[in-house]
Amino acid sequence: MRRFGKRLGFLLILLAVPVIGFFIYGPEYVEKDRNVVTEHAPYPVSPGTSALHKDLLIGDWHADTLLWNRDLNQRGTRGQVDIPRLIEGNVALQMFTAVTKTPAGMNYDHNAADARDNITLLAIGQLWPPRTWGSLYQRALYQAEKLHDAQAASDGHLRIIRSEADLDALMALKLAGVPVVGGLLGIEGAHPLEGNLDNLQGLQDAGYRMVALQHFFDNELGGSLHGDANSGLTEFGREVVQAVVNRGLILDLAHSSQQVVRDVLAMTDIPLVVSHTGIHKNCQVKRNLPDELMQHIAATGGVIGIGYWADVTCDDSPVGVAKTIKAAIELLGEDAVSLGSDFDGSVTTTFDTSELAALTQAMLDVGLSEIQIRKVAGENMIRVLRARLD
Repeated sequence: MRRFGKRLGFLLILLAVPVIGFFIYGPEYVEKDRNVVTEHAPYPVSPGTSALHKDLLIGDWHADTLLWNRDLNQRGTRGQVDIPRLIEGNVALQMFTAVTKTPAGMNYDHNAADARDNITLLAIGQLWPPRTWGSLYQRALYQAEKLHDAQAASDGHLRIIRSEADLDALMALKLAGVPVVGGLLGIEGAHPLEGNLDNLQGLQDAGYRMVALQHFFDNELGGSLHGDANSGLTEFGREVVQAVVNRGLILDLAHSSQQVVRDVLAMTDIPLVVSHTGIHKNCQVKRNLPDELMQHIAATGGVIGIGYWADVTCDDSPVGVAKTIKAAIELLGEDAVSLGSDFDGSVTTTFDTSELAALTQAMLDVGLSEIQIRKVAGENMIRVLRARLD
């Protein structure tokens, strides 16, 4: 019996080793593979460009950093965003977007709404609270809690922006030279509502100020750009859109189907946002909405956030991203273009947020004026925030 007990104990240890290894090393391994910054020599930035960059107010509409188990207050060795690197890159405003569900086999062309969810395993592997394992709403609340915890531990370097007064306070600190980042919260797809409009109040109370309607699959609100069909808003989707309008929240059309975009345009009169994308005439892929729809979105007084990854730019070098920005200005006008990196969104980039001066240099190199660069870098984003935040 004693020998049997020893063998059983040894067997349990053998079984426990891979399980423990999964929890300790698995999530970090996954992230290192998903949020890659390609190796590169330092980007040359002229003294004049460096001075201009330090004087910019910079905002980014989209980063999925809260999905990963990293200390935001520590300069990371993986991924693309944290508070020290945001400060190094002179970023004043970062929208942190909560990813709560992605389908297995995720792609830009077609995803089934009932495909196995990738985030469930990631939540369990990262030891998120059990309440998040089966609830998309709780996953969104937990990611908001992570940002609030980071703010509390940031020694004043991170300030969560909920209102125009918060934005004014942040701008005053930035103009005084204080190293501080304003963090905003957005949801990537409104499926965390779980079909219940009352949950919008819970998300708003948690600090969320931007609502995207879809992600990579059709949901209760309507069709995704990558879903089964180009379906428009459902009745529930219309109720959510109207609630977003009425509550002074920001409406994000990234990942929405073309028909959803048309439906939203028909029923709203607010500045609309596409938080992370490219321009179709510059990179002709399905992920980028048709130019005509982009022009209608721009006409609302809204903005298009230009991403930094090759799937939407067709060239993810700093110059390639700058050329995408230039194409966006030519198509939409200089008042309608912003930055929307999609950092930490399972994309490979050629620079992280600490290296944004390289993008400023590239924008100058492709012929953008200082006025245009200031607008794209952050002024356009700030204008839309002021128009929507109470």
